[in-house]
Order: sequence, then C-alpha cells, then structure tokens
Amino acid sequence: MSEILGPLLPLLVGVPLFLGALGALFRRNKLARHIICLGTLTGLLAFSLLLVVETHDGTVIAHQVGLWEYGVSIPFVVDALSSLVLMIISILGIASVLFAMATHEARARFYHPFVLVLMAGVAGALMTGDLFNLFVFIEVMLLPSYGLLAMMGAKLGAHGARIYVSVNLLASTLLLVGVGLVYATAGTVNLAELHGAAAEDPAVAVAGGVVLTAIAIKAAVVPVHGWLTRTYALTSPAVTALFSGIHTKVAIYAIYRIYALLFDGDQRFLWVALLITSLTMLIGVLGAIGEKTTRSILVFHMISQIGYILIGVGLFTTLGLTAAIFYLLHHMIVKASLFLSTGAIEETYGTGEIDKLGGMLKREPLVAITFMVAALSLAGLPPFSGFVAKFSIIQATLEQSHYWVAAVAVVVSVFTLLSMLKIWTGVFMGSEPENLEKRALIHQQRTHGKRYLRVEAQAGAPTLTIGPPTTTTTRVLAGEQAVKVPAKLIVPGALLAVVTLFFGLGAELLLSLSATAAENLLNPIDYVRAVSGA
Repeated sequence: MSEILGPLLPLLVGVPLFLGALGALFRRNKLARHIICLGTLTGLLAFSLLLVVETHDGTVIAHQVGLWEYGVSIPFVVDALSSLVLMIISILGIASVLFAMATHEARARFYHPFVLVLMAGVAGALMTGDLFNLFVFIEVMLLPSYGLLAMMGAKLGAHGARIYVSVNLLASTLLLVGVGLVYATAGTVNLAELHGAAAEDPAVAVAGGVVLTAIAIKAAVVPVHGWLTRTYALTSPAVTALFSGIHTKVAIYAIYRIYALLFDGDQRFLWVALLITSLTMLIGVLGAIGEKTTRSILVFHMISQIGYILIGVGLFTTLGLTAAIFYLLHHMIVKASLFLSTGAIEETYGTGEIDKLGGMLKREPLVAITFMVAALSLAGLPPFSGFVAKFSIIQATLEQSHYWVAAVAVVVSVFTLLSMLKIWTGVFMGSEPENLEKRALIHQQRTHGKRYLRVEAQAGAPTLTIGPPTTTTTRVLAGEQAVKVPAKLIVPGALLAVVTLFFGLGAELLLSLSATAAENLLNPIDYVRAVSGA
C-alpha cells in the first residue's frame, strides 16, 4: 500500500492548488465554487484517513517528488503524526467552510480559492522533509491568509492587519535566516541528513535555535504571543475557527519534528522548553480574565493551551509525547467548536460582548449544549477528550518528577474552567437584555438585508420598523422572537462537539495512534531510512 500511496503524496499539494485556481474562474457560479471546495476538502480527508490507516503501525511513507534522485528532489514524508494532523485539519476545513457558507462569507469570489491554497500549503508543510521547503510551504499558507483577513477582517482595521502582516513577515525572515545558518553550518537542510546534527555541533544548535525561535513566533508562544490576541479576535468567526486549527498548529508540528530530528530530543535544552511552556500556560489563562467578549477570551485560552501542547517537547518521553500529541488533536477540534458555537451567536445577534448577551440557554438550547460540551472538554472534565488529554499530560510530568509543571497545569485548568463559566453565565444564563431582539433585527438588516416590521399584537400599529417595508418584509408581533440562530450555523460546531465526545469515549484508539506518532519522534531512524532509501 505504501508503494501506491507514496507517489500520490504530491497530489495533496497539487490538487488543492489546481482546483483553487479553477474555482476562481467560476466568477458568478457560487454553487460550483462550493462543490469544488467541499469536494476537495472531503477528498483530502479521505486520503488522510488512508494515510492514518497505513501509518498506524509506525510505517513511514516517503516519496522523492518528480522521481529525482535523493539529495536533489523535494522529499515528501508521512508518518503517524503528520497523517493525524492532516486528518484533523481536513475536518476543521470542512466545518469552517460549512459555517462560512451559512453566513454567506463563502459567496465572496476568492473565499474558496484562498481556503484551498491554504490547505495546499498546510499539506506541504506537514509532508516536506527539508527545512527550506518547510519555509516555502509556510509562505504558501500565509499568502491566502492575508487575503482571507482582508476580505473578512472588517473589525481588524489597518492597525490589526499591519500587526498580522508585520509579525509574520518578521518571523518568515527570521526563519529564512535560520535555514540559511543551518545550511552554512551543517551543509544540508534535509531533515533526514540533519538527524542529531544540533546535538553534536554547537554551531548547528545555534542555527537550529534561530529556526525554532522563528517558528515559536508563528505558534504564538509566550513572550511572542501578542499578535494572536490582536488579530484572531477581530476577524470573522469562520476565519478564526479555520486559523485556530491551522497556523499555530502547523508551527507546533514543525517544532516537534525539528526537535526530534535536528536536536534528536537533546535533554540539555528541555528545561528551557518546560519554563517557556509553563509561562505560556499561565499568561494565556491570566490574560483571558480581563476580556469581555467570547472570542477574545477563547483566543487567550488558545495561547494557554499551546503551552499544554508543547509540554511534550519539554519532557520528550514516550508518555509525554503521546499525551501532547493527543492534546494537540483534541484541542484543534474543541477550540474550533467553541469558536463556531459562540460565532453562531455573534453572527445572529450582532455581538460577542458578554454584557450585551444573556438568556441563550432558553432561547438557543442547541447552541448552549454545543458550547457546554466543548467548554467542559476544554476545561478537562470527564468523559470528554480534554480530561484524557490533561490527565495524561499531568501524569507525564509527574513521571519525570516535574511537580511544578504539573501544579501549573492543574492551576491553569481551574482558571480555564472559571473562564468557561464566565462565558456560560454571561451568555447562556440569566435573562435576555431588553434590547437584544432589536439589536439582532438591526444586525440582520445591515448584514443580510432582511427587513422586519414590528407591530403591536392587539392594535396592529407599527412600533418599530427595521428597514423600509417591502414585499419581503417580515411582520413581527410584539413579544415574538423573530431572530433565531439558524440550524445551518449550529451544525458545524455541533459536529465538532460530537467528535470531541467520541475522542473522549474512544480515547484508547486515539491514544494508541498518538503513541505510535510519539515513537516515530523518539526513534526517527525509520523516518531517516524512508527518506534516504537506505
């Protein structure tokens, strides 16, 4: 099977790029664009599932693109870790595109093409076997991201856009410098040939440190996390959900891959990783305390959770890596579900400010259930996947006698639960604000052109008109709830919530796959042999 799948790996990059360009040609046919995008993402998911099945026993699939000889060609390599991350990202891509279709964002001519080019970059970054092409594919990911932010980042403004572009350009420049230094000191950028080079040569270690620093900026690790909170909370919920599962997570994947191969899990630097990850957990969760919107709270928690995921690098043991990989996969699903469920309220009622919402448990019970499932999972309560993830992480830190890291993880988990309760009590409990319905009607008129005429139930006299009456005007009786979150906005987040429940109840399967991925990182000799053909 590997002999068949290997030559097909370049299609994971080429097909989304080609179909993205093709979709852009359908200027007025949005149905064709929808079909092309969802069809491509579904195909990507199906292929990644095949890869998961093929690599579940530790098999590593490698292919030299264009059939060039080893050392000249671009190597594409897939193991359990890359196939699992690709599978989850494909699921997130489908969910976020369905949400964007429900909000009509996907009607924009270049929305789908940008998403497909982004996914092509993701696939390339996950599969590439050398540092320079990692840089290239990260840039392929970033270019459509700028386009999506420009189209959907109305609240972002020029200042936020400048921050996003400037930080990413700075990080990309630093990454390119780091790759150049690695080549200058080691004579190659092929990850298989670099195996253990940084552990043996201090000059290569410094060069590798520059590479990891650049990628840490893209992963929003403390203290270089500020750009994330100033941008992700200000674009559309669909784009936030998509980006939350892609950009920082691909960067985290790269950190794991590079440290396993270039540094060969060098034990001398692990304390630095544990210190940084602990600070990332703490500062992320503390930053969320003062926030007043659902998305800004969730974005700060995203930083906190990145700290949890990177604990695996700081431990670099079988249990530590297994737990961290499980945590990574769980977090991608849960965080996107939270962004989409709160985004459904934001898109419908025109605000994500907690003080302006309330009573949603009674008004929108399905959204409330979706949020509650994902929130409890994020906080780490059973039977959801978050409980398995956090319990495994803490168990791994205790195994290595890093009691202070375990204590930080427990404390941060408590603060995470409190933040989720803050959103729950502010948005879903209590009574509705008096002007909630009026604000929602005005928002619907402004964003979707819907017009409402509110009349008194008894007298029939108009008391509130949102937009000029037309033949499509909806008559709303006083006291009647004209605005509700449509089912098509609830479904994407709900599906992801079901996935996290499945990951929790069926944790043994995902833990087993994560353990295989961890073993590939601890003993990368199969990776090296697959790439070199030795």
